[in-house]
Amino acid sequence: MIEHLTIVQHPLVQHKLTLMREKETPTAVFRQLLREISHLLAYEVTRNLEMTSVHIETPLTEMRAPKLAGKKLALISILRAGNGLLDGILDLIPSARVGFVGLYRDEETLKPVQYYFKVPTELEDRLVIAVDPMLATGNSSAAAIDLLKQAGATNIRFLCLLAAPEGVKRMAEAHPDVPIVTAALDSHLNEKGYIVPGLGDAGDRMFGTK
Repeated sequence: MIEHLTIVQHPLVQHKLTLMREKETPTAVFRQLLREISHLLAYEVTRNLEMTSVHIETPLTEMRAPKLAGKKLALISILRAGNGLLDGILDLIPSARVGFVGLYRDEETLKPVQYYFKVPTELEDRLVIAVDPMLATGNSSAAAIDLLKQAGATNIRFLCLLAAPEGVKRMAEAHPDVPIVTAALDSHLNEKGYIVPGLGDAGDRMFGTK
């Protein structure tokens, strides 16, 4: 186990991931599976959230009960594929603040190019969860975290569906303070920078584009 990497081994996560890897899985099913698996991954990435207690009244008595503390957390989707994970997490945390980082990978250099950035205010006071299904080269993810730190974020977690060793290494070097939660650590990247065995291009499979 890599120190800052958590692989979620829950049977439902692994089962749904296998269905998503299948090349014949249609777009609508792929999208639904991603939403479902994001619920399960969100359970892990939100572990150890800061808590407080409040006074409430149940139908039977008064009590002190646990409640989330601090400002509402911020979910940051790394466009465009990050939106698939974002939607599922918002099912569980509908009050979360939401931001977007627009990056695309230059197919020649494999380096990220920024085209959009809009995030919530007061990131320094929020837990920030950045989401992107694929941690491949790690260049786009590291660049997105750079931007979030420049915007004030200090408590950041990164959630992805699949990770490659190259991407995990890149993130560990660039942002050793950012823990990563994923469903699987795959074998390697191919010459085009795709995760192997992987599941193809998550954005294309999610949105039905090529």
